[in-house]
Amino acid sequence: MQLSILLITLGLMGVAGWLILRAVWATEGPSAPKTINRTRSCFLWGMIAVGVVISVGSLREWPHTSAADDALIVNITSGQWWWETDTTEIPFGRQVEFRVTTEDVNHGLGIYDPDMNLVVQVQAMPTYTNKVVHTFDKAGQYQILCMEFCGIAHHEMTYDFEVLEQN
Repeated sequence: MQLSILLITLGLMGVAGWLILRAVWATEGPSAPKTINRTRSCFLWGMIAVGVVISVGSLREWPHTSAADDALIVNITSGQWWWETDTTEIPFGRQVEFRVTTEDVNHGLGIYDPDMNLVVQVQAMPTYTNKVVHTFDKAGQYQILCMEFCGIAHHEMTYDFEVLEQN
């Protein structure tokens, strides 16, 4: 998916660059000062170079990438106002594929590390299973919180699990 977006972005930038060059090299119309074309060319090439650097630099791995064959699969189901998982213990450093669904209304699943920093999030939707892949890089007590208001007891919709150091 990321490669496709990169190729589409570069293709569109190429088309935009070609159109800009056509405009710069146009010979019809009133003549401009001799230095104007050089100035425009430098400015436009600079914009293209900056655009390519920003586009390539801003593309990162998505958390929705496919999991490895040996990934731990954790099924998470939710409802008003609870979370339920296959396990409460996850090994440190192992890739985990969370498969998330809900029995009633939409919920936003957010996983927070021991310092309460958001590490991954995904939407839980009825009749659909969303997948998100994550590898935990810190052991400790993690918490799942609902990130989308889902009713009167939304604030109580929490769930704890442990990421364990490997021996």
